[in-house]
Amino acid sequence: MAGGRPARDHLLLDALDTLDRTPFDQGVWRVLRDGRDPLQGHPSGGRWDPGTFNVLYTSCAPEGALAEVHFHLSRQPVFPSGLRYRLHEMAVQAEKTLHLADMRALARLGVEEPAFSEVLHGRTQEIGDAAYFLGFDGIIAPSARWPCLNAVFFTDRIAADRIEVIRTTKVDWRAWRAAAKSKPST
Repeated sequence: MAGGRPARDHLLLDALDTLDRTPFDQGVWRVLRDGRDPLQGHPSGGRWDPGTFNVLYTSCAPEGALAEVHFHLSRQPVFPSGLRYRLHEMAVQAEKTLHLADMRALARLGVEEPAFSEVLHGRTQEIGDAAYFLGFDGIIAPSARWPCLNAVFFTDRIAADRIEVIRTTKVDWRAWRAAAKSKPST
């Protein structure tokens, strides 16, 4: 079909459809530029979404959220020191998350471990698209930047009263970089 989306991988759909849709009810963290609504998702075209539905990228550890954003800011020619960021602690209740708890689970779905930390999102975006298509409301998966799990939620699948901001703090990137030098290896 000209101009349409490519067909979904039926083997991937079959594999994901056999996995449990598990509840998720815990705190997560999200780093955003000052002034952005932490509850607002968007189709970013990031690791777990192909840019066709709204997602909320979070981490199950504050350091994970900071490491993810710091990585992307550090890829710029000059670190944007004039922009202010905030770390948002949030409570999320989801009913049907896809848990991919480690690299073995990702490898079974065709994600190559050496390339996981790269900015090559083809297969992970296919997994996110398939999970969305199958009715999951989010994905719990390893972070590529910190030894923790990240949580990605499909915002149109979770009721607004199931996500709330608990606390917000300013991010001091200089202090975080100094502390992160002793970070655990991923």
